[in-house]
Amino acid sequence: MTPLPPWADGPFELLLHAESHLQLGEDFDRRIALIGFDNAIEVAITTYLTLHPIQRGNREYKKVDVEKWLANYHSRLEFLKAELAARNLAWDVEQGHIVWAHEQRNEQYHGGNKGVPDKKCLGIIRRAALWIFGVLFDIATPEKELESAMLALVPTPPPAPDDLYDRAIDNEYGMIQVGEETFYASEVLFSVDYGAYREAGARLSQNPPPETPEEAQ
Repeated sequence: MTPLPPWADGPFELLLHAESHLQLGEDFDRRIALIGFDNAIEVAITTYLTLHPIQRGNREYKKVDVEKWLANYHSRLEFLKAELAARNLAWDVEQGHIVWAHEQRNEQYHGGNKGVPDKKCLGIIRRAALWIFGVLFDIATPEKELESAMLALVPTPPPAPDDLYDRAIDNEYGMIQVGEETFYASEVLFSVDYGAYREAGARLSQNPPPETPEEAQ
């Protein structure tokens, strides 16, 4: 995948934050996801309109039009309407649907009905946010970019001891006294220096070390 342009980082971080909450699935997280995806739409359009023309395919806009479009959420969608027409593109998510989802988001901030957003509302706003991001920043596969970023957030599991290495190291070095405690040599080496543990285990057992998660990638 092509790296995202640096000026797309801000809107993309909002998408990533919203997606992380959406996947958690709790009531609070669904509210935050709705707000986050909706904010991502607004920030994507704002960012795009404030870029230098060279950063947006040399597209030029009149200053008075930009000021008008940046006035509020709905005027930003009017920009999007004009931009889609200029590029001869169709709405992937209907404008009315986006406005409806935005109104549900406003209920989370200002309204008296602060219920949990349903799957339909979240699906609309998420799809719209990814689509708008892709159109404005020329990202062909925004869904895949988001999926890849979500996977990168998952911590790499810690390495596990190898029984064959443990036996080989312990047969060679036995037990080690540390203060008042006695430990197997393999246990100490594994805890202190995993690289040395792998090297010694492979050498003493004459068995190649297994790939770490980083090496397997």
